[in-house]
Amino acid sequence: MTTPPPALLIAGHGTRDEAGAEAFRDFVRELGARHPELPVAGGFIELSPPPLGDAVTELVERGVRRFAAVPLMLVSAGHAKGDIPAALSREKERHPGISYTYGRPLGPHPSLLNVLERRLDEALGATGGRTPLDRADVTVLLVGRGSTDPDANAEVYKAARLLWEGRGYAGVETAFVSLAAPDVPSGLDRCVALGARRIVVLPYFLFTGILPDRVRQQTEGWAAAHPEVEVRSADVIGPEPELLDLVMERYQEAVKGDLRMNCDSCVYRIALPGFEDKVGLPQQPHFHPDDDDHHHHGHHHGAHTHAH
Repeated sequence: MTTPPPALLIAGHGTRDEAGAEAFRDFVRELGARHPELPVAGGFIELSPPPLGDAVTELVERGVRRFAAVPLMLVSAGHAKGDIPAALSREKERHPGISYTYGRPLGPHPSLLNVLERRLDEALGATGGRTPLDRADVTVLLVGRGSTDPDANAEVYKAARLLWEGRGYAGVETAFVSLAAPDVPSGLDRCVALGARRIVVLPYFLFTGILPDRVRQQTEGWAAAHPEVEVRSADVIGPEPELLDLVMERYQEAVKGDLRMNCDSCVYRIALPGFEDKVGLPQQPHFHPDDDDHHHHGHHHGAHTHAH
């Protein structure tokens, strides 16, 4: 008799917006329907039902003893680093005999960058009688949730940089809707100071909710006060096939214990726009002037290759 694979537990942030909470619950149901071989459940850390503890109880009642938890979050902030591990630890005490592994947040994965690019194309397209905009004339303002954790905010900047690389936009700037500067109006001001006359505001959020709505409202308020600048709003990422596939990729990593660092966006692994020729290239040590005796020490990209 083969051991069943660990179940999948999806941990969401939670929102006071019922449509956003329902989008998460729909996403969990869709993932379960796609993978009938796997018990799938999902719950929230705060604000919306069901709580994460109820999702664990549901799995235990279905006979699950082992599961992998994947945080359905774009960046690793306080929830992914602290709240979810604490909640899982509590559930382990409540349900003796269960075991789990913990996956990593979704991050600026190339497949999600492709969805963001699609959202930008939709916003730039000839909709509502508007003429399509040329990317080279467009500055993108990527707006993240915002956190008191500087590392989490830095991850949004990383996403912005990866979105800019090789895609032909005039620039990609960054702003936050809460807890961190610059806020949306300041981000738009910065775009104009850098010469932008056409801006697309792109929310870095998975689903609809109160904060993405606030991004749109603040964008519209700023645009009304600056009629000389063309401003468009793009949609959130949404429950796209790429997102469903990425959650399963994070699940497989957690099950195998294969938690990589920044290999998702490594040009030697993934064909990023403009860098396709680097995929699979063998890595050579740097020549270091102190290494004239040819005893190379470990500071080179060869270690990078072997880490994969």
